[in-house]
Amino acid sequence: RQLRVTGDDPDALLPRIREICTSIESATKVIAPEEDEEETGGHTLAELLLGAGLFLLGELVLNGVPQVVAMLAAYLLLGWRVLLTAVRNIGKGRIFDENFLMSLATIGAWAIGASDEAVGVMLFYRIGEYFEDRAVERSRRQIMQAVDLRPETVNRIQPDGSTQTIPAADAQVDDLVLVRPGDRVPLDGVVEEGVSRLDTAAITGEPVPVRVAPGDRALSGCVNTDGVLKLRVTHVLAESMVQRILDSVENAAARKPKIDRFITRFSRVYTPAVVGIAVLTALVPGLITGDWSHWVYTALTFLVISCPCALVLSVPLTYFAGIGAGSKRGILFKGGVSLEALNDVKTIVMDKTGTITRGNFAVQQVVPAADANMEAVELLQLAAACESASTHPIAKSILAACQTDYPAADSIREQAGEGVEAVIGGKTVLCGNRKLLERHSIDLAGFTGTPGSTEVLLAQDGHLLGHIVISDTVKADAKQAMDRMQAQGLTTAMLTGDAQETADVVAQELGIQEVRARLLPEDKLTALTELREKHGAVMFVGDGINDAPVLAGADVGAAMGIGADAAIEAADVVFMNADLSSIPASVQIARGARRISHQNIAFALGVKLLVMVLGLAGIASMWLAVFADSGVAMLCVLNSIRMLYTKTE
Repeated sequence: RQLRVTGDDPDALLPRIREICTSIESATKVIAPEEDEEETGGHTLAELLLGAGLFLLGELVLNGVPQVVAMLAAYLLLGWRVLLTAVRNIGKGRIFDENFLMSLATIGAWAIGASDEAVGVMLFYRIGEYFEDRAVERSRRQIMQAVDLRPETVNRIQPDGSTQTIPAADAQVDDLVLVRPGDRVPLDGVVEEGVSRLDTAAITGEPVPVRVAPGDRALSGCVNTDGVLKLRVTHVLAESMVQRILDSVENAAARKPKIDRFITRFSRVYTPAVVGIAVLTALVPGLITGDWSHWVYTALTFLVISCPCALVLSVPLTYFAGIGAGSKRGILFKGGVSLEALNDVKTIVMDKTGTITRGNFAVQQVVPAADANMEAVELLQLAAACESASTHPIAKSILAACQTDYPAADSIREQAGEGVEAVIGGKTVLCGNRKLLERHSIDLAGFTGTPGSTEVLLAQDGHLLGHIVISDTVKADAKQAMDRMQAQGLTTAMLTGDAQETADVVAQELGIQEVRARLLPEDKLTALTELREKHGAVMFVGDGINDAPVLAGADVGAAMGIGADAAIEAADVVFMNADLSSIPASVQIARGARRISHQNIAFALGVKLLVMVLGLAGIASMWLAVFADSGVAMLCVLNSIRMLYTKTE
């Protein structure tokens, strides 16, 4: 429901934009951002209730002229929009739509004295329309609530140190903004001053707050939990993380699934065909039998039955509701096309680091040597002392694992690519890889490595003290997610630039069926093509900027919400929670949307064909025709919104 126009003087274009939009769809209203949108929902419901009241009054209480007046008033009140739209569309050369069918059938019903049935058609059509509007609005509201974290104002720090509250849209790159404890980070930026923790759950799904200090990046949408922060803005509101995500969702409905486009094309052929059949039904038997009233009534009944409302309304609504169901789960589908394409996927191909694993080193095991006479905690303390001055990820993981005090090093000398040589308590300690210890002639005969992991070895006074096993940690839900994917009949595969040995360990732990390792970014695309040829359509899940080409080349590309901007832009689906369980959940939602849309098509066409046959045989009344049109449409719409309540495991 947003139209964005960029120009030197966009306001001057508004009258022409309104004219163009009205010529395409007469009921469309174009409202400038500063204007208040007219609330029509209340008026629509009031019209519906008043029209229904007049209909019941005329049907059950009144007789004669008062009855006709009440019925006519109800008909005009309920049907004026349909009649007006039909006239306007005829003037534009677009005759055959549901408005034309409704108008023709109901005016014909008046002509043969069936006023109650004419009003009934309009009443049930308006009830179906009301349910559809409410369902769409509910779907949209749930989607927006899931992702709309945009700030209204920011506290900008002035050159003199004072703060000024300004609209978020007015903040510029390099502005300094104040974020107090409890505030949501308003714009993407870099911490200039202050230390705090950010709750990133709304953006990344990670439940543990992340510590930030000067120089660290802070994404809009995160909540500042502890200290006061001063942020240097790096992206204006229109380019911030939450705005980009919101844009992708708001534009989702514009990308129609193929089944939706099929229904639109089907209606264009179907509608004139049924009008032709109705005309022949009224004329040919009437000329033969002379019973014009019966056959005109039969033809009008057939017209009401033939309205394609149930199909035209419910199929796109099903996919829109599927997008809403995904948003509640932190899965952002960039349109019905993505949702539909996911149904055809046979293989889930995943990057390793940052997708299957967390992308951070962690100490897995501390192993003292058999003859070292040292406890594991002492070995870890010694390693922490050696690594205390290093910023290397391995050093950070050792320091994070050491929960106790450790001795201070007298001196530390880092050996590039090998490790650290430190003096602690007057003794020389080596802390690094095998190469470092071999260069110092340390006997490693008793050491056996751990496949797929990084080992930090420690030695003192020429003897091996032990080693620490460090590896990237697999995400907690990875095993369960892989099992669910395979239960869904999907093949799982992993593409990574890591060593084959490391990749095999992860694949074996999780039960991943195919592994390709030591791949450069361009090799991943080749491997993806091979997997597609072998198994069928593929979904690729990644998070790095190097994954963007593969994401774009996959049948469905999915990016982790914590990933690089380029990956998120190239993807068809974004997993905001960055968890692997979102993959089978997205497949479940996609399959549910297709199943419900097929149910609606089968049910609507089945009922219509049955009642059409009964109508042509002269058995079906106008009331049965009303059910076959508006009643079926309402049932299909209600079936569609079941998608909003899809439960994923």
